[in-house]
Amino acid sequence: MSTRFQIAALVFMMTSAFAFGAGILVVLMTPALAAHAFGAIPVVVAASLAIGAPAAWFIAPMLRSRYQRVHSL
Repeated sequence: MSTRFQIAALVFMMTSAFAFGAGILVVLMTPALAAHAFGAIPVVVAASLAIGAPAAWFIAPMLRSRYQRVHSL
């Protein structure tokens, strides 16, 4: 298991939570979507999982490089 994958697995939870929070705010604050919240919320959950994985994969090398920069001096 690569270091990037391990970091991405940890960051995935945070990116998914952020995407879910942003999506649920949009659903609940938009009257047209709030009226159909029973169907819209599962879509937000699925979208947050789908967006969280690539975002975590993109963020992981940046976190690793910061660690290596500090410890290589």
